[in-house]
Amino acid sequence: MKRWKLHMYGFMGKILRVNLTDGKTSVELLCEDDLRKFLGGRGLAVRLLYRELGRGVDPLGADNKLVFSVGPLNAIGVPGDTRFVVAGKSPLTGIWGEANCSGWFADGLKKSGYDVLIVEGASESPVYLWINNGNVEIRDARRLWGKWTFETESIIKDEVRERGVAVAAIGPAGENLVKYAAIVHTAHRAAGRTGLGAVMGSKKLKAVAVKGDKEVKVADPEKIRELGKKIAAETLTNPITRLLRDYGQAGFVPDLQSQGILPTRNFRSGVFEGADKISGQNMAKTILVRRDACPRCPVACKRVVEVKDGPFAPVSPEYGGPEYENVASLGSLLGIEDLNAVCRMNMLCNAYGLDTISTGVSIAFAMECYENGILTKVDTEGLELAFGNAKAAVEVVRKIAYREG
Repeated sequence: MKRWKLHMYGFMGKILRVNLTDGKTSVELLCEDDLRKFLGGRGLAVRLLYRELGRGVDPLGADNKLVFSVGPLNAIGVPGDTRFVVAGKSPLTGIWGEANCSGWFADGLKKSGYDVLIVEGASESPVYLWINNGNVEIRDARRLWGKWTFETESIIKDEVRERGVAVAAIGPAGENLVKYAAIVHTAHRAAGRTGLGAVMGSKKLKAVAVKGDKEVKVADPEKIRELGKKIAAETLTNPITRLLRDYGQAGFVPDLQSQGILPTRNFRSGVFEGADKISGQNMAKTILVRRDACPRCPVACKRVVEVKDGPFAPVSPEYGGPEYENVASLGSLLGIEDLNAVCRMNMLCNAYGLDTISTGVSIAFAMECYENGILTKVDTEGLELAFGNAKAAVEVVRKIAYREG
């Protein structure tokens, strides 16, 4: 295999491998052939796991591996270059599992000197990783076990006492091995799909904290700057950008409703009578406190909401706000038109570390079973799990995270 060459711009050229069973860390050079044949962080993760995972590996066993990876466009200063990939064997499906997330984590990992982090083995007690400009520590996280994601991130940042730290953490759902547990970054960005938060939990890995200041070299910095300006200019003139900036992805709810494709009551309908109430347009008029953007993104489609009063308070702005997938899976799919309730469930999913989509779909299925008498109040421990019952849905989110009932 060809090994690393200095002219492979856009990469740092290194893999950091951490074995939580024996506490050993090592650094390996990336293979140039792999970088050329397998596209970006996603392709690299596929290649590495295909090579290293054997048949029959238990997704929640110590032999499963968790890969955090970035690609050549990460951390070079162009819009859209902030997503990182997490991959492993999924406890939800038993096959390939992958999720991706935006934020500052990709910059931190890459500028610390690594394109890939491979976590293998399992710790006997809770730990977190602290990766600072190439230096690696496995730190005790027993005091963090059981805490919500935002609190975990805040405590770690206070402990390491460094500026520009990015944290990816699990909450109680990952600790309790919920099969669609998420990995959460900045408390409101999530690598949500395929249950990789449960893989972290099985390894007793509470969080990964990264910080880096190393330069990412490119062949022609001036052309990269020109490319970034071009992408930003074309994005800002796109008519969809204004809708996303004003109303977020939930601004598409009225269009989906008019087309009859808004997922409703466990997908039995595409039209929801409460669609306007859970739309981004209504959010902007009621509980939106500010807009947010992923790093270097000119769109600013993220929502930040706050609910101070009422039966579904509090909803804290630290946990962001819902986008289309969230208002659909936790709103129309459940027959719930109370936007505050949707935002409360969205916040709890971020806090507990749950995939909002799988959570909503699971509750919707349970609601249809309840409606058809397959589940009763004996099964639900007294909850009237009917479509539209927001209080019951909020309680089920908690039960899922703590595996109660």
